[in-house]
Amino acid sequence: MMSRLAGWWRHSLSRRPVITNTITYATFYTAAELSQQTFNKIYSPEKPPLDFSAAARIVTVGSCLYAPTLYFWYKFLDKKFVGTAVKMVATKVMTDQFVMTPVLLAAFYILMGIAERKEDIFEEIRVKYWKTFIANQAFWIPGQTINFFFVPSHLRVVYVASASFIWINVLCFIKRQKTEKTA
Repeated sequence: MMSRLAGWWRHSLSRRPVITNTITYATFYTAAELSQQTFNKIYSPEKPPLDFSAAARIVTVGSCLYAPTLYFWYKFLDKKFVGTAVKMVATKVMTDQFVMTPVLLAAFYILMGIAERKEDIFEEIRVKYWKTFIANQAFWIPGQTINFFFVPSHLRVVYVASASFIWINVLCFIKRQKTEKTA
């Protein structure tokens, strides 16, 4: 059964990479968000219930934003910076982290603000952006170095989705932190 599922998945990845990557990303986003909420429910003094509508928003924004964007971004990086030499990998990692990441993080917070129907959709980005960016760099610079050195290009989004299970827990934790209104 698992080999048939793996075969179907590989076939789907080669025939419909954007949709397959989006479904893969949504699966990892769902698992990470629900695991983060469960952790919060167990260890938080407030014991908040699972919030499936919040999970649906974060999964929708995350998977629809990241999977298609990263698919085309990695194709661009692999075409522009060919190979796995140290200089090429360093260039890909730095370009990824200092060109695409700032845009994706900003888009994430803004789209979440819209999905949550916040009055000020830029409030979280003002309060949480730099904390998120620094955490992102600490996690993804080593992660993307592995990605660009060892992962075949057609599996890059899948690798990132897998590693994202951990990162999404961090992102959801930061996202869930209360923002303090500034005067």
